Amino acid sequence: MGKAILSRKDVDELLTWDLSAIFKTEGEFNNAVKQIEILAAEIIEKYKGNLNSPLIINECLSKMQKVTELMNLTGSYASLSVSVDQTNYEDQERYMKLMNILTELQSNLSFVESEIIAVDEEIIEEAMNTSKENRNYLKSLKRSKPHTLHPEVEKALAALSEALDSPYSIYNKAKLADMDFGTFTVDGEEYPLSFVLFENHYEFESNTKVRRAAFEAFSRKLKEYENTIATVYGVQVQKEKTLANLRGFESVLDSLLFSQEVDSELYNRQIDIIMEELAPHMRKFVKLLQKIHNIDHMTFADLKLAVDPDYEPEISVEESKKYVEEALSVLGEDYLEMVKRAYKERWIDFVENKGKSTGAFCSSPYGSHPFILISWSERMREVFVLAHELGHAGHFTLAHKNQNIFDSRPSLYFIEAPSTMNEMLMANYLMKINDDLRFKRWVLSSMISRTYYHNFVTHLLEAAYQREVYRIIDKGGSVQASTLNKIKKEVLQKFWGDTVEIIDGSELTWMRQPHYYMGLYPYTYSAGLTVATEVSKRILEQGKPAIEDWREVLKAGGTKTPVELAKMAGVDITTEKPLRDTIQHIGNIIDEIIKLTDELEK
Repeated sequence: MGKAILSRKDVDELLTWDLSAIFKTEGEFNNAVKQIEILAAEIIEKYKGNLNSPLIINECLSKMQKVTELMNLTGSYASLSVSVDQTNYEDQERYMKLMNILTELQSNLSFVESEIIAVDEEIIEEAMNTSKENRNYLKSLKRSKPHTLHPEVEKALAALSEALDSPYSIYNKAKLADMDFGTFTVDGEEYPLSFVLFENHYEFESNTKVRRAAFEAFSRKLKEYENTIATVYGVQVQKEKTLANLRGFESVLDSLLFSQEVDSELYNRQIDIIMEELAPHMRKFVKLLQKIHNIDHMTFADLKLAVDPDYEPEISVEESKKYVEEALSVLGEDYLEMVKRAYKERWIDFVENKGKSTGAFCSSPYGSHPFILISWSERMREVFVLAHELGHAGHFTLAHKNQNIFDSRPSLYFIEAPSTMNEMLMANYLMKINDDLRFKRWVLSSMISRTYYHNFVTHLLEAAYQREVYRIIDKGGSVQASTLNKIKKEVLQKFWGDTVEIIDGSELTWMRQPHYYMGLYPYTYSAGLTVATEVSKRILEQGKPAIEDWREVLKAGGTKTPVELAKMAGVDITTEKPLRDTIQHIGNIIDEIIKLTDELEK
């Protein structure tokens, strides 16, 4: 554990991603930025004040597609450079400079939406009927008409977008560039500590003394920043409340769910049923961990323990190829080809280095291939993380191939279904290739402690906390660090009951995730995984027809609502059944792990 984290310049380049797939040189990037400015100027000159006929509207939107694509590519190129090293000031400067340019252009181009929304509905209808390319975009504009403000206000809001998005960048800067976690000492031995080291290593550490000491040191550093981060988060939620009010929504929650195209019933059900019905299964799992590790009492710092810490296979990036390729090959030849290209053409940034974003993500700029960020820790569980991110990559590769840029991105509600689906496929594959009881138990416990814990517990508890925050904001209240700590602690206590001690530092968990700056994102993980669980069961039972249905869903991109997409895959999310079935499925896996543990102990 003693290895220090390298600076970006010292890491193995072959394990980093290659952004030259977007722009080969700085000159190419600068030319693309110039092209955006030229195209935007042409659109303003030709169409401003003239968007009053179906023909002109569609002509203008075709040009807007091109501008949007170039903005997407330049924005991705600049932000991805920053995400692997928050301490590189040249990349920071390039990113900030680009954001200033794009913000001004978006403000100047905001007339396009405002003018289209202002024309008679018959004209919008006719424009929709005469252009398949723009139909969904226009349908979405029509839907947002009741919540659209005066063109000059929309222009001002677009001009302020960078300032309005600043809470997220301030949060990231504090977390990744300013927080120095130093080291901590256990029994005379010194251990290095950072955000990535804590979340990728120490949380899983089987030595209780080291694990709890790391948690304590990590929490101590977070605590120093709680008032700053709470202020930043307070600005974020007050901004969302103000915008909700301006746009005529009854609450922040209604405003944030509007863009997801789902109603509050689906949102509340996801949180309420999981909080009530999943908790007993997870407490049973925690009691198993307590017994296996021979711990007097379980604390919040012990929840990420492995069922079999001595067993988890170590795995290199090279060795992961076999597993990932074979597990995901069921999705078709072209899908497998995409996975092979991801390794071969350096779509993936595997290394750990100073200033790199924590966790994992996939960015899929339209007009280029996807890029995946991960911090490879040489543990087998990383194949699940990689399969997850390749789920996003495969989704957008197929969606981009079949849809234009306006139609490629589905609702946030559905975004995590393709990724968590791939974790299911990975588990199904691993269960088939090895009959060893210990290996089977490792796979099943990885599903619980990684896939389901991550999506149905970690992110779901974020969602339960987030809902309470918005309820306060909707009543005209405000939030400080003490309020946020109290809410988080109560949510954790409600879920874990007396099975887990919610020790000091646990309440600061709200400081660890960037999801609160992304609207109602946290609950969508469990929503996506509910769909994925049901579809993966269908694939096991029916094979090819279920796979074909799923591929059609991936190709559909954003052309359907979440309810319609789930229906295409054979899942009815308008009822409670898929969620209850998924919770039952989790309970069954936990029972199977307990059974295998008993057999192995014999």
